[in-house]
Amino acid sequence: MVQVVAALIWKDERFMICQRPVNKTRALEWEFVGGKVEEGETLEQALNRECIEEIGVGVDVGSVYMELDHVYPDITIHLTLFNARLCGEPKRLEHNDIRFITPSEIPQYEFCPADKEILEKIIEDHR
Repeated sequence: MVQVVAALIWKDERFMICQRPVNKTRALEWEFVGGKVEEGETLEQALNRECIEEIGVGVDVGSVYMELDHVYPDITIHLTLFNARLCGEPKRLEHNDIRFITPSEIPQYEFCPADKEILEKIIEDHR
């Protein structure tokens, strides 16, 4: 099982989503910024590194919002989603697009399957 971290980043009533690049698996699906934990890293260190690599800024990592396991055809992941705060303005370094959306806009986007349970919780928490 691969350990993966991601960030739930809010700006007012909107949260940040990133569109996967064309040349990666699950191309053009939307996701939370983050990635795989490397050997010797804490989850928080991995999340900060991934954010710097993918959006050009670090994050202040807060509490865990949700954890889940998901089985894809090519990989099984344990995903830890942290509440986080940007330490600057995000840039599109790796993703096709970056947007801030409201929970009510979630159905307009095609997300990675592992994120579906998280998105349901976000909708429920913001009713």
